[in-house]
Amino acid sequence: MPTILVIDDNPAVATALETLFSLHDFETRAVHTPEDGLALLARESVDLVVQDMNFHADTTSGEEGVALFGAIRERHPDLPVILLTAWTHLESAVDLVKAGAADYLAKPWDDRKLLATVNNLLELAQARSELQRHRSGERRRRDALLREYDLKGLVFADAASEATLTLACQVARSELPVLVSGPNGTGKEKYAEIIHANSNVRNGPFVAVNCGALPGELIEAELFGADAGAYTGANKAREGKFEAADGGTLFLDEIGTLPLAGQVKLLRVLETGRFQRLGSNRERTVQVRVISATNADLPTAIANGQFREDLFYRLNAIELKLLPLAQRPDDILPLARHFLPPGKRLGEAAERALLAHAWPGNVRELRNTLQRAGLLARDEEITPNDLGLAVAPLAPATNGADEPDRAAIEQALERAGGVLAQAASDLGLSRQALYRRLERLGIKRD
Repeated sequence: MPTILVIDDNPAVATALETLFSLHDFETRAVHTPEDGLALLARESVDLVVQDMNFHADTTSGEEGVALFGAIRERHPDLPVILLTAWTHLESAVDLVKAGAADYLAKPWDDRKLLATVNNLLELAQARSELQRHRSGERRRRDALLREYDLKGLVFADAASEATLTLACQVARSELPVLVSGPNGTGKEKYAEIIHANSNVRNGPFVAVNCGALPGELIEAELFGADAGAYTGANKAREGKFEAADGGTLFLDEIGTLPLAGQVKLLRVLETGRFQRLGSNRERTVQVRVISATNADLPTAIANGQFREDLFYRLNAIELKLLPLAQRPDDILPLARHFLPPGKRLGEAAERALLAHAWPGNVRELRNTLQRAGLLARDEEITPNDLGLAVAPLAPATNGADEPDRAAIEQALERAGGVLAQAASDLGLSRQALYRRLERLGIKRD
């Protein structure tokens, strides 16, 4: 049951408020002096304060109320305070609201309005408390990741990225093959490096091969090696990637481009740890952790006879699915700041343009955009023109009834911890629409 503290020097007023709140299932404490109010706050837990602005019959300045509010705000900065004021104190009450008071009501008050204000403030305080617990949990999880694992400098802020990264760290110490799927430019090799860095073979080599960058006739020689004379131009024996990765990790990027003949050999190595160099009858044995990556739809390739189903299930013991950058928008600005060269910073218009862009090239496109802007920008502050992006337009001012006002937006941002995507979802807006509203209303993302 929430507890409300009433501080008013008029016993009749205090009793009336105590009765009103008790009838609506609130615990109520009532005191008659600022000193008693501060003393009670020091020894008891209270959810909300309703305080008078004047405590002496021979003065109407409201100075006592101002001093009391200042003391409460200093000692209990998150405690919501409602001011009860005569009209002579209205200016002081407005100033205190600007300084952090939750609201003010004139005497005599309207019971329904007071109760509605109290309920709204308590719900907001509860949401803020839950948000703080959530954010504390996020900080603890991220601190644990940073403390326990080598993240190879990965920059992330979005909850989806955190979940994927957590899974990558959890599976790193197993020996199971991992398939990293996702569009080009989402950082698949970075995740492979993280898995290797936290694996049981982290002291062994990490060898990466892009299957899509090799001619079909050279892929087998690249992976498994070749004896001298195995093919035209093979003047001497060459070691393959599997041998190079022995005792470590082999990262096979664009695995969906591997020819069927190479798929058969790869499947045998995964099952037995044995293979033969091209042109050789000698079997070789390796101990290799395989991580593969693809931007292709492998189930469709299987249906079309282009990829072996047994190999797919062998590679896909654990799958990490990386989302496009547009679907993890809270990563955009932290990544953009990370990619900026020293001495450069993003202006608000540039941030707006970055958030409004679709990023079809994902993190790779973002990195190239920021690095180019850092080189070309003449001033310290990066502009949309430096980025080569259009300025996100501001919506024209309207008084539409369905448009969220300042209070609704600020409350949504508070609940979402400043995360635009979540606040926009709560308000029923797109992220770009919310950003335009913030600009028009002059609300800072703090």
